[in-house]
Order: sequence, then structure tokens, then C-alpha cells
Amino acid sequence: MERITATYFIETPFAPEKAAAVLAGEQSSGTFVAVPGETEELKQRFAARVESIDLLETVSEPAIPGATSPTGKYNRAMVTVSWSIENFGYNLPVLISTLQGNLYEIKQFTGLKLMDIELPASFGEHYSGPAFGIDGCRKLTGANHRPLIGTIIKPSIGLSIEQTADIVKTLATAGIDFIKDDELLSSSANSNFNDRVDAVMKVINAHADSTGKKVMFAFNISGEVDEMLQRYEKIVNAGGTCAMISINSVGLAGTKKICDQKQLAIHGHRNGWGMLTRHPLLGIDFKAYQKLWRLAGVDQLHVNGIQNKFWEADDSVVHSIEACLTPMYDHKTVMPVVSSGQWGGQAFETYRRTKTVDLLYMAGGGIMAHPMGAAAGVIALQQAWKAAVDGLSLEEAANQYPEFKKSVEKFGSK
Repeated sequence: MERITATYFIETPFAPEKAAAVLAGEQSSGTFVAVPGETEELKQRFAARVESIDLLETVSEPAIPGATSPTGKYNRAMVTVSWSIENFGYNLPVLISTLQGNLYEIKQFTGLKLMDIELPASFGEHYSGPAFGIDGCRKLTGANHRPLIGTIIKPSIGLSIEQTADIVKTLATAGIDFIKDDELLSSSANSNFNDRVDAVMKVINAHADSTGKKVMFAFNISGEVDEMLQRYEKIVNAGGTCAMISINSVGLAGTKKICDQKQLAIHGHRNGWGMLTRHPLLGIDFKAYQKLWRLAGVDQLHVNGIQNKFWEADDSVVHSIEACLTPMYDHKTVMPVVSSGQWGGQAFETYRRTKTVDLLYMAGGGIMAHPMGAAAGVIALQQAWKAAVDGLSLEEAANQYPEFKKSVEKFGSK
């Protein structure tokens, strides 16, 4: 019988072997005390197994609250546990309950982080993954052999529908590939969702009719499932190509329901991500996280950015990009979305570290606050990426491209 395997980074005041056994028991057939009915036959079929334990180090202070160590020492280890697929079948919410459920509450752990998941081959047959992925998003936008250049409507909330449509027109004229609602906006007092879709798509469709290029706009449909389906249909009928979901807010089941419609590319925004991973010994690593959302079917997934405005280190961002680009079954590959305080200056280090242009490069203020205007902001990002791929330095690019030079003067010291 196929098995699902999960790897955890743990810290425990007890012997790691005993703590791992508690984890396996609590997350399958066992509990804190032996109960009638937990026969050897039942355990053989349904109990989780501890597959390996690799001891790492011992520390004198616990990472998070838990049981007090009798020796004053806390042991860290990598622990691999497996479950039979019979425990949950093809049910992503129950899979999550198993891999990330009450085990975070267990007092035997003063640190626990899900680092990776290995899923059996049948998952690749049951789940179809992204409907569009990188290649599909390139086809929808006409952006080939380079990153998709994108931005966020700013201010995040408060603009009228008319102001939003005017910004979209400016950006489309400048040659942008992708625009999205901010996650804070779905339908507000002065920007009703349906009316915003009509106004924005009127601009985008007119631009497409005159130029042949259709800008991808990710409308934020996050909400209750029925509401999201209604908004999804509105976008389709208006000629749109993309919808955005705040995946941590909506959840796996709601996100998968939307992805299963397969008529729009789905932009997976991971706002709230820091709550899940910021502590090095709590939550989930992006390597495991992105596999779950790829199964659900998102086409684009945020990974933060090099030299970003948040807490995440560059190495972590690079590993996240690599994780997204790693093939998963024969599914289409999810597009990494690089964002967070980005402007053209980070393109050079991003390309140096990843050697890929298979990403959506998002700049909000880096485009909207360009000293020559938003249109020049788009051009400056295009110039920066061309220079980076061509092997120019930032200084050489600034000397060659006037719009990028203004970006350096504006953002270079930030």
C-alpha cells in the first residue's frame, strides 16, 4: 500500500525516539493512553511509522514553550514519519490535519516544523495540478523568454473604479504583462467588484483589440465559495484571464474548488505566510507548503523577493523559487511570483542567484512611484531584466537606459 512521508525538524526535552513515537501515535491510531480496539492488526494497517531519526544538536534553551527538560537540555533532530494512504485517501484537508494537526500542541515538543512531504505516484494521477502553469501564463500574456513584469494597484484600497481603470490604461500602454488587485481589496464601498471588473476589462479588451496583447489582471475573488464562483464567472464573461485568491484565508478546499474550474489562471497570494513559517522551529517550510498548493491547482505562487522589505533571507527566497520550478509529477509547473519591495535593481541579483526567467516579477512602488511615472516604471523593469540576462552590471545598465537610471536614483539607496 502506498505511503505518504513527512519530514519534521523537531526540538524536544526528551529522547527524540520517544518524542517521535508520540508524534506517530497521536497523528494516527494512538492517543496518550492505550485504548480498547487498538489491536496489533489495526496498528499494522493504520498506525504511522517512524522511518528515521537524525540527531542534529543539543541546546540549553527551548525554542517555544513546552515540557521542561529534566536535564536542562533540548535535543534537535530531523524525523521522518510515514502514513498509509488508507488513512485519508485523496482528501487534502484530512491530509493536512494528519501532517499538521494536533502535533503542534504536543508538550513533548519545544519546536516542530514540517520540512517536506513525499507523496505517492497516485496523487499525480488523482490531482491534475495547475491548469496553466508557466507555459500557459506565457501564452495568455504573450511574454516569452523573459520574466513576466507585473504590478499591484496602489494605493492598495481607496481608489475609485475610474482611477483604477486609468492606471490600468497607463500600465497597459507601457507594455506591462500583469496587474493585480491588492489582497486588501475585493469589493469595497467605492470599488464594487462587478463594476471594477467591467471598467478594467473594458480598458484591457480595447488595448488587446488595438495591439494584440492582452494584459493579465488578477481580480481578487477571495470570499465564501459561492461568492468566489460568482465572481469567477463574472471575470470569464468579461474576457478576463486570471483570478487571485488569498490562499491561506480561503483554505485548500476552497482554493481547489476554484482551480478546478480551469478557465482562469489562478494567482495564489500567500499573505499570512510569516505566521506559518517565520519561527525556524515552528510551522511549515515552503518546500512542503508549495507542494500542497500545486496539488490544489494554483498557477502562480508568491515566493517573496531578493533584498525584500520583509524578514525572509535571500537564501530562503532562492530555495522557494527552486522548489516551485522543480518538476512535480507530469503536472504543469507553477510560476514563482517574486514580490515585496522590488524594483529593477534586484533583477541582477535575482538572475545571478537563480539563472531563470521563468517567474513573474512584481513591483508595486517600484513601478507606481517611478519619478517619470508608472509607464516609465514598467520600462525600467524591462530594461533591468534585459541588462541582467545580457550580463551587464547595474551601473552599466544605468548608463545605458535612462528610465532605469531614474529608478537607481530613486530606489537605489532604499
